[in-house]
Amino acid sequence: VQLQASGGGLVQSGGSLRLSCAASVSIFSLNAMNWYRQAPGKQRELVANIGSGGSITYAGSVKGRFTIFRSGAQNTMYLYMNSLKPEDTAVYVCNAYKGLSAYWGRGTQVTVSS
Repeated sequence: VQLQASGGGLVQSGGSLRLSCAASVSIFSLNAMNWYRQAPGKQRELVANIGSGGSITYAGSVKGRFTIFRSGAQNTMYLYMNSLKPEDTAVYVCNAYKGLSAYWGRGTQVTVSS
C-alpha cells in the first residue's frame, strides 16, 4: 500500500486548506485511515481518524474546524481544515492500516501565519 499526501502550504490565520492522501489500493480495503501531525519539539498527534465502517473521531483541538472525508471513487482521504490557527502549524502525515500492517505517506507541511 502506498500513500501520497499533498495539499500543504502557507496560509494566514483563519484560512483554509485541504489535504489529500491518495492510496494505491481501494480505501475500502483498509481497516482505518488517519491523519497525524507533528510540530517541532512536540510529539506526534492523531488529528482525525476514519474507520472502515465510516466512523470518525477528531482530536479535541481540531473538532469543529477540521473534517475528514474519503472518496472511494478516487481512493483518496481528505482533511478539510478551516479556521486555521498558528498552533496548527505542523507536518501532516497520513496513515492507513490493512490487516495488522501500518502504512505511512510522506508528510506535507502546513504553516499558519499569525
